[in-house]
Amino acid sequence: MRKAVVMLGLVGLAVGYAAAGEPIDVVVPKQKTVLFNGKDFAGWKKFIPNKGVDVDKVWTIKDGVIHCLGKPNGYIRTTTRYGNYKLHVEWRWTGKPTNSGCLLHAQLPDRTWPKCVEAQMMNQNAGDFWLLTHSTITVDGKKVGPKMYANVKKKHPSNEKPQGEWNSYDITCDGGTVRLMVNGLLQNEGTEADPSHGYICLQSEGSPIEFRNVYLEPLKSE
Repeated sequence: MRKAVVMLGLVGLAVGYAAAGEPIDVVVPKQKTVLFNGKDFAGWKKFIPNKGVDVDKVWTIKDGVIHCLGKPNGYIRTTTRYGNYKLHVEWRWTGKPTNSGCLLHAQLPDRTWPKCVEAQMMNQNAGDFWLLTHSTITVDGKKVGPKMYANVKKKHPSNEKPQGEWNSYDITCDGGTVRLMVNGLLQNEGTEADPSHGYICLQSEGSPIEFRNVYLEPLKSE
């Protein structure tokens, strides 16, 4: 009886997610998948925990580029969960560089700091890992986490571009392995990431920032 109740609960949960218009399955890209089409936020959900804030003012699109005010804290996330992919995303600071991030393998529920593996975008710290809300990763044979917040510093000095110039992240997520390439330089690598799949988020966490050319590619050419 208990097993039946649990199964019914899982079915109910699945139906709930489906009703919200979000796929239940984890998608593994088989070809290049453009996540931002340059026109609108199709395939993305805007999240700001403060219900009194108009998310459509925090996140806007102009000339094929995503504009984010940087305040208050929050993110946009894909409405699809992904695993085993190469992610490319470009960003630049339009004002004083502060803080942002690309959240990998993010889990529900939506909250300011979801369980995820963060590819840091904080000025001069791009390439750091942050393990949020009890996520874990192993770097150089040492397991990091589970804690509310845990940090793994990048391998090399900052190689970010000056304010106003575009930076690029090329991120490989292969099972539990995560590699962070910043402007073509391998800045971090970890294995046994938990979680190892989930939503992809771009953060609002500081000052005005822009994003463009956000897409996935398969790990291997078909």
